[in-house]
Amino acid sequence: MAEEKLRIDKYLWAIRMFKTRTQVANAIEGKKVRMAGSEVKPSKQVAIGDQYEIKRENGDKILVKVTALLCNRVAYEEAIKHYTDLTPEKDKTKLPVKAFIEQTGKRQSKQGRPTKRNRRDLEDLFE
Repeated sequence: MAEEKLRIDKYLWAIRMFKTRTQVANAIEGKKVRMAGSEVKPSKQVAIGDQYEIKRENGDKILVKVTALLCNRVAYEEAIKHYTDLTPEKDKTKLPVKAFIEQTGKRQSKQGRPTKRNRRDLEDLFE
């Protein structure tokens, strides 16, 4: 499972930090993955003991330390054995971003105006 040379994009995909390798490449090109404060390229070689800071799409920052190399994608239970999560507890318990309704102006499902069925039920209740 482990090999001598492993690219950062393949490693992050294998440990399930991202769903696809394309997402990993886009994150790296978008300067969302850093090692020691500097950006990395998708072809950067991973070594045991390296620490990477990954910024997710939702704004979360994850600090990961490589404990073992993994070149193929495996089940989550196996993948978590190949890195250590060094993210501070205050960042792990961070409150979620504001609700969808406040960001886009659209209502969430089953919130807001009552449906025709709800209106009929309310009319029956008050009659």
